[in-house]
Amino acid sequence: MLRGIFRTKNLDDILASAQEKGHTLKRTLGPINITLLGIGAIIGAGIFATVGTAAAGDVARPGAGPSLMLSFVITALVCAFTALCYAEMAAMVPISGSAYTYSYATLGELVAWIIGWDLTLEYAIGNVAVAISWANYMNTFLEGFGIKLPDWLTIDYDTASQKMPELVAHAPHIFGIPIVFNILAVAIVAAITVVLVWGIRESANFNFGMVAIKLVVLGFFVLVCFSDGEGRSRELR
Repeated sequence: MLRGIFRTKNLDDILASAQEKGHTLKRTLGPINITLLGIGAIIGAGIFATVGTAAAGDVARPGAGPSLMLSFVITALVCAFTALCYAEMAAMVPISGSAYTYSYATLGELVAWIIGWDLTLEYAIGNVAVAISWANYMNTFLEGFGIKLPDWLTIDYDTASQKMPELVAHAPHIFGIPIVFNILAVAIVAAITVVLVWGIRESANFNFGMVAIKLVVLGFFVLVCFSDGEGRSRELR
């Protein structure tokens, strides 16, 4: 039994199964698209929201201040070494599947099964966090135009039931069940799902546009901060 759950799959068998008719995947993404996908995954809600509270602090924790940059340097080093490891494994196992395939080829079937579910949970939880962060941005943006969504459409049920019981009590009810959910978060997840189902090439083009917007926003922010810091330094002189 132990041999069965820890059995590995030969690399030649993995490559051969990938070439079977009906199982092959078209290579539609080039190095530019892959690079942009990586940049799109890196530049997310954390840079636009978490960095500010981490540097300035909040009620629950003190701010890290400029020392926050040290964590960026450490993280960059870790990411670089991780990328080298994945590059070596990808060269040895040139097939889709990421950590699942690598685990199957080296550690065994049970570990690969666990890794596969871990990746599913990781992406699900990560998508939830990004969707909620985007929803908060969008809600603030709409409020700037005088569009105010009901509170029961801007928060999830668990948070509302634990911290805002009055909101749950006054929310619309259907058959005694309160209707409380984050409609903007649901909308962005549904929209991204449609783009992904549309096709990989279309998804890559959509990601290209989003990454371009992110880089423009970050570049504008850096220029504004640089000019503001230069002006303050002149005043101090």
